[in-house]
Amino acid sequence: MTPTYPVALDLAFRRAVVIGGGAIAIEKARGLVECGAVVTMIAADPGADAEELAAHGAITLRRRGYWPGDLEGMSLAIDASEDEWTHATCAGEARTHGVLLNVVDRPEYCDFHAPAIVRRGPLRVAISTSGESPAIASALRARLERLVGDEWEPLTALVGRTRRGLRSRRVPRDRQERAYGRLLRPEIRGLLRSGQADRAESLAVEAATMATTAGAPPNGRVALVGAGPGDPGLLTLQAVDLLATADVVLHDALIPRTTLRFCGDHARVIDAGKRHGRHGCSQDEINAMMIAFARQGLDVVRLKGGDPFVFGRGGEEMAALVEAGVDVMVVPGVSSALAAPEAAGIPVTMRGVASSVAIVSGHQRSLRDRARELVRLRDLAASVDTLVVLMPLTALGDIVAALTPVVGSDRMAALVSCATWERQRTVTAPLDQIEDAALEAGMEAPATLVVGDVVRVAGGAAAAAVARTAAPAAVSLPA
Repeated sequence: MTPTYPVALDLAFRRAVVIGGGAIAIEKARGLVECGAVVTMIAADPGADAEELAAHGAITLRRRGYWPGDLEGMSLAIDASEDEWTHATCAGEARTHGVLLNVVDRPEYCDFHAPAIVRRGPLRVAISTSGESPAIASALRARLERLVGDEWEPLTALVGRTRRGLRSRRVPRDRQERAYGRLLRPEIRGLLRSGQADRAESLAVEAATMATTAGAPPNGRVALVGAGPGDPGLLTLQAVDLLATADVVLHDALIPRTTLRFCGDHARVIDAGKRHGRHGCSQDEINAMMIAFARQGLDVVRLKGGDPFVFGRGGEEMAALVEAGVDVMVVPGVSSALAAPEAAGIPVTMRGVASSVAIVSGHQRSLRDRARELVRLRDLAASVDTLVVLMPLTALGDIVAALTPVVGSDRMAALVSCATWERQRTVTAPLDQIEDAALEAGMEAPATLVVGDVVRVAGGAAAAAVARTAAPAAVSLPA
């Protein structure tokens, strides 16, 4: 099938005809009337809705079937008659008179396909499958209806007014784009959603004023965003929102490409992470980049695996940004400390088995090279029912050696690798055997270690997860 070209037609004061009198015909007629078209409806049995539209002067109603010649002088025609002779005859007449024709559910006759539409005032989001599957278009429309709230109508008008004002003053395009970027921030929509239109209008005026003022641009903003354990379906809606509008995205090494697809086409995406064999950016360098970009008036997303404040150095980054006078916001993420055990079928708490849990870092800088941290780890393990260790692979032997005298060599442990990713794997073994099991299985980072009786209780689910392939959610806007 040849791809169709999506357009938005201006039908104001143009003549259009709808053939048929059922529910679909009424829907099409109402849509055309809303767009300002001069609508004629032809139907032998028009029904009460069509009669009401005609009584109010919205349409001209011809109470009969289609006749050849009915398309003459029309700009657009929609045939919803379900009559084969009408379909074929309309198609021939449309070609003769150069009329754009849509025959409902008969793509072979169509010059255009009517998309499923989400309407928010002047905003129209159209979804088309080029006639292949109206059901899919309708399903996507239903999903977008939930995602695109009513606040988008006043937002569209607000951005439109700002755009006209900036263009009339001949403001350079780059400054215009910065103003629009500020208006598209999630908090502006939040104000409109909560009925604070005056406050949103004030921010629009402020953005326009900044755009027309010579000199250095105003500071941008940095959002510390948690990306969750890996499956993009576990991103928060706010995280998706910020990624779509960010000018710069600084991400950790282990952020999957499927998550980075949510970044806007205009965004500069920078891998700031550390991997084996590559040092990446130091924390000071990352802080300096965030501050520098924000001072250029750019909106920055610092995208971190899991939750930014759970062993993600988010606290350090926030402190550096605040000290530099940069606006900062934090978007929580699903922490791997909870998501990894859950993905392997292991609850970290369970009535009658475990009522307390502790989360620690197993990074080599925290444990391997610091004996005092191993002492703290032993003390902590003795006081909780479930211990979750993030980033344990490099120091796994030292961790096992520190824990065994406290919890016992036969305490069950599970190691979950690449939780929620397609290549997720889980191995379970007594604590004194978990290192060998991990080596044999070739477990890779990111990994999470779980130690406690919950592993034994959930052994069936955890064992079933060994070497299994996870089924992460498809890459799409959460519904």
